[in-house]
Amino acid sequence: MNEVILTPVGEKPLSFTLPVLAAAGAFAGVFVGAANGSVLLGILAGAIIMAAIGFVAVSLLGEDSEKAARWGLVALFAIAGYLLGALPGAVVGLLFGWFFGWFAYWIGFGRYRAKLVPYLTSGQVLWHYGFRVICGAIFVFLITPILVVMPLSFNAENFFTFTPEMLRFDPDGYSLRHYRDFLTNPEWTRAVKNSLLIAPVATIISVSLGTLAAIGLSQSHVPGKRAIMAILISPMIVPLIISATGMYFFYSKIGIVGTYWGVVLAHAVLGIPFVIITVTATLVGFDRSLTRAAANMGADPVTTFFRVQMPLILPGVISGGLFAFITSFDEVVVVLFIGSAELQTLPWQMFTGLREQISPTILAAATILVGISILLLASVEMLRRRSERLRGLSPG
Repeated sequence: MNEVILTPVGEKPLSFTLPVLAAAGAFAGVFVGAANGSVLLGILAGAIIMAAIGFVAVSLLGEDSEKAARWGLVALFAIAGYLLGALPGAVVGLLFGWFFGWFAYWIGFGRYRAKLVPYLTSGQVLWHYGFRVICGAIFVFLITPILVVMPLSFNAENFFTFTPEMLRFDPDGYSLRHYRDFLTNPEWTRAVKNSLLIAPVATIISVSLGTLAAIGLSQSHVPGKRAIMAILISPMIVPLIISATGMYFFYSKIGIVGTYWGVVLAHAVLGIPFVIITVTATLVGFDRSLTRAAANMGADPVTTFFRVQMPLILPGVISGGLFAFITSFDEVVVVLFIGSAELQTLPWQMFTGLREQISPTILAAATILVGISILLLASVEMLRRRSERLRGLSPG
């Protein structure tokens, strides 16, 4: 087998290296400047500092002094971070110094092309790495707000901001008081109880109806499959406030607004589309000759479903059930329309806390919900991989 010939690397001209490093420094300067009250100053300072670092590292020191230069940069950034933001600033500065020390040599000596084939144009190389930077930036901006909530939930004070004690990593600035309030306050415990009573039942209904609908729509002889599928997954597409309003007017006519079963049915409607989509995706690789073989052996349709079909599509069914459970457990808009004071769920209690009480216990509740969501999504990923193995789409 012929080996792929990769691009030889070498020192790049300063006319290329310095602008790239300056752009990276300006991007980092946005965050540092925002933290210190001047974004524009941060951009200018970041661009100038990184251009200077690139000139010294690449042009004056070279590759022979790379290790010493990178460690010196780490120490310099850590000291600057400590002067600007005490111990947390030192930690951030240390990370910045490590990254930019590596990045300066990675760009300056063309190492970014080391694992790329030589025939790629400059534009293709730019897109190769630009796409990854864009995806990384989106990931950071999506995840950062969630990560910020977690340490704030351990705040010893009734604040939604980091206190000076927290920034100094002083143990007195941290406490479990908000978690104790979440676990002992009757309002919060009642909300958790209501969520745990509603979400599992709504999930069971969603899984039952969604699985049957997906199996039915997977049959080739069903007329109007596309239109039926569009109607069934419409609760996922239609804005939630419109769905909640329609449910309110319909449920009020049949007298189940403000009742337990009204909320359960509303949440089941929202969860069914997730079950249909995941089960339908699982059925794409299902071998229908297995059901025909079971029928030839004398098995009735019910036996065939539970003994042959269900074990193979079970990962998709469980995945859809987990999504339906998360949807019900985290939903707040519909329950505001359909629920009642006695049926306040956890998201409703959090919404009330933000609007009326401004209680930091919300942060503890949010952190617990994030932990539960992470566990459930990890379970979904494990089930997805198992489903692919069973269907022969990935190695065992």
